[in-house]
Amino acid sequence: MDKVYQSASLALKDIVADGQMIGVGGFGLCGIPEALIAALRDSGVKNLTCVSNNAGVDGFGLGQLLTTRQIRKMIASYVGENKEFERQYLAGELEVEFTPQGTLAEKLRAGGAGIPAFFTRTGVGTLIAEGKEIREFDGHNYVMERSLVPDVSLVKAYIADRSGNLVFRKTARNFNPNVAMAGKITVVEVEKIVETGELDPDQVHLPGIYVHRIVLNENPEKRIEQRTVRQA
Repeated sequence: MDKVYQSASLALKDIVADGQMIGVGGFGLCGIPEALIAALRDSGVKNLTCVSNNAGVDGFGLGQLLTTRQIRKMIASYVGENKEFERQYLAGELEVEFTPQGTLAEKLRAGGAGIPAFFTRTGVGTLIAEGKEIREFDGHNYVMERSLVPDVSLVKAYIADRSGNLVFRKTARNFNPNVAMAGKITVVEVEKIVETGELDPDQVHLPGIYVHRIVLNENPEKRIEQRTVRQA
């Protein structure tokens, strides 16, 4: 089955809608689906709940959707590089569900595995645990966390075959596999597309069963969030 679409906008055209939960891969600006985020912005859908490690930076990544006020709620673990995110949150214009980073990863992984909830020690005794079930196991308290299953997941990979088998590149792998697994519909942006059967099965990081649509973006911008260099 050929899952390749001619553009990011066409890939999203009939699947995104107001009020959806959207999962977005990436960590900082590393491994974000740039073209798909731009297409989501251009679609004009609003009142979105976005699940992502962070919201990009001002004017790039998910920061674009904050500028256009398309995001109603963020479920994230880090917000430190986005001034507009900070402003909207402090002004009460943006709902934020802060989630420990490992817990966020497991919420997505569990959602993709069909596990509705799990228990973790992370957050016990803090604001994170307020209103959640606490249970004792082996002498320790654990908080119950519900898994996440986004309506649509937007993911960045390096290579895909036409059936959706994926290879990620180095640290751009980050949250992307878990986001891909969790989505009811998963759209993947890649830099290379090969024919089905060309990938060595032992090198496939995520099987195509999790992938519904593929978009080619051969030359992503790949901005660097914090450029650090040594003195000459």
